[in-house]
Amino acid sequence: MTTHGPVMPVWSCGGCDLPWPCPTRKRELRAEFMDAPVSLALYLGAYLVQATEDMPWTPAGVLHRRFLGWTRGTGPPMPAESEPGVRPGTRDRAPPAWS
Repeated sequence: MTTHGPVMPVWSCGGCDLPWPCPTRKRELRAEFMDAPVSLALYLGAYLVQATEDMPWTPAGVLHRRFLGWTRGTGPPMPAESEPGVRPGTRDRAPPAWS
């Protein structure tokens, strides 16, 4: 059992007091749901819904990135790009090949 659970309604981490899910909990969740990424997204989506009710002043995009945005890759959470208008993780991606 982890000590890095959410403290509601402020959504801080009970183990380290960072915004939940904290980096430690993200690593734990990634390992726990390694073979079930859809289940991880559904699990965190339920928390996202609850967080939007508890923190209605927080922009939806911020909460989406916090709860779900980091789940798409297999590596560590991606930091936001510093250049405006560039989506995180897309800077070095090749354009799609058109056939």
